[in-house]
Amino acid sequence: MKTRLKLLAFASSLALSIHVGLSAAQETAASTPAKTVVLVHGAFADGSSWNKVIPLLEKAGLKVVAVQNPLDSLEGDVAFTDRAIADANGQVVLVGHSWGGAVITEAGVNDKVHSLVYVAAYAPDDGQSVLDTAKGYPQMPGRSSLVKDAAGYIKVSDEGVAQYFAADLPRSEQAIVAATQGALNSVALSQPVTRAAWHDTPSYVVVASNDTIISPQQQRDQAKRMHATSVEVPSSHVAMLAYPKAVADLIIKAAR
Repeated sequence: MKTRLKLLAFASSLALSIHVGLSAAQETAASTPAKTVVLVHGAFADGSSWNKVIPLLEKAGLKVVAVQNPLDSLEGDVAFTDRAIADANGQVVLVGHSWGGAVITEAGVNDKVHSLVYVAAYAPDDGQSVLDTAKGYPQMPGRSSLVKDAAGYIKVSDEGVAQYFAADLPRSEQAIVAATQGALNSVALSQPVTRAAWHDTPSYVVVASNDTIISPQQQRDQAKRMHATSVEVPSSHVAMLAYPKAVADLIIKAAR
């Protein structure tokens, strides 16, 4: 009887040790800092839209990759982003601006993704498209500046960039934003996310309170739904250009 009790005690102790060991390993993995930041631009933009944030992240010791997505479809942009994640060294902070929020929501379902950062971005739920996320919110005035070509691709007019899209940037910077913007296939806006990564991945949100493209209230509501850590800046839609330090600081926090 005594031998049996000793064996039970030993088994119980061993099981506890294994449990504690696994918990410690899981906590260590969760707390391991990310090494790489993958930046995903939005519609009407390209990788240069992060040019003020990149030096700040590199100064903090992070490797940075800004993808150049084709803006043809959600699937296509996710595929480009997936390749950047696969090539990245170590764990990744995945950052998306505007339309890029939908891209990171889908691409973020990846074991290498440490955290997600949404910068004035859409954050669809399972089965939602970008258009779905905006339902129930007022039509934003900046939408009136969108111009669609015969093939269904959308850009922002030069006047719209100055008045709405990047209203708080100097005129010289607005001209660069207008000249470097990419055209988004309008069909992509109705393409749904399969599985929203923010359900299982720590998320961070930069809310642009003067945004006239995506409702600031939508951005706040998304942050609340995701239980995200958020900061708010009095910015136009291009928060990463108007408030690069605030954006970089949140990304660095997400990495650590």
